[in-house]
Amino acid sequence: MPPSSVLAYLLSKASIREEALPLEALVCAQSGLEPIPDYPIAAISAAEDGLNVGADYWLRADPVHLVLQRDSFSLSEPCPLTVARTHAQAMIASFNAHFAQDGLKFSLGESGAWYVSLAQPPQIKTALPAMAMGKNIAHFMPQGNAASHWVAYLNEVQMLLHAHAVNTECESAGEVAVNSIWLSGGGVMPAPVTLDSDIDCVVGNSALYKGLAKRSGLMHHNVSASLQSVLQQVAGHKHVRLQLAQDLLLAEDSFQALLNGLKNRSITQLVLNLACYEKTLVATIKPLDLYKFWRTTKPMSAYLV
Repeated sequence: MPPSSVLAYLLSKASIREEALPLEALVCAQSGLEPIPDYPIAAISAAEDGLNVGADYWLRADPVHLVLQRDSFSLSEPCPLTVARTHAQAMIASFNAHFAQDGLKFSLGESGAWYVSLAQPPQIKTALPAMAMGKNIAHFMPQGNAASHWVAYLNEVQMLLHAHAVNTECESAGEVAVNSIWLSGGGVMPAPVTLDSDIDCVVGNSALYKGLAKRSGLMHHNVSASLQSVLQQVAGHKHVRLQLAQDLLLAEDSFQALLNGLKNRSITQLVLNLACYEKTLVATIKPLDLYKFWRTTKPMSAYLV
């Protein structure tokens, strides 16, 4: 993003701190969840993704592409990969046929997300993919009493995918193959809770945000075509949590709408949670901060060191 972007301007006026959590983990923590040992992202998401969660333990099983480095494998972006639904169904059917005797059930959500569920807690702790991106995955494999079993399951998944007709077809077409899955966000569905905060509305299209809103009894809206229309829609709320989709994050109009809201004081405080792999930058801006004329705009890279 160029130094002249509206986001760069907003950050130049903001008070910025760094949270040592990936964005998804930070949002869960701010929603009153505890990692036991993971934040139960999969169960919350699956329940809003057309799946019957019940009392089972759920994990995300994101389709990914691992890249061979000189002496290790790294997790490449994007994660998860976008997989055609028919292809995803074929791969998941292969997993279910292979792992049925192990008590693992793979499922495909309405959003296209992949999950795996089992009747009992798996005795592992997982790492969110944002923590492992571009790094040696050996440091981010499942940990815990049953870690060796789950690493073995992952090896079996990789063998199934290596020989799968769908991957052969994709590679012939020059597409990136799904050569593994990434497990994360394990847990059972948490009980409903009343948040000890003044958040009264959640806006976002992801199953996780919808699930977090439902769990806390908060009003939820989907993100519409433009951020300006969203701001008009939630104008009567006191404190809104908003998830911006990728296309809105890349649109200058989105941040211009936020800047305009600060200028006309329809927004009395703006807090931006910006994902930066294993950490999150939290920028807080109030209308009076816009008068800090001595703060010059920096390139986005200056905030990532």
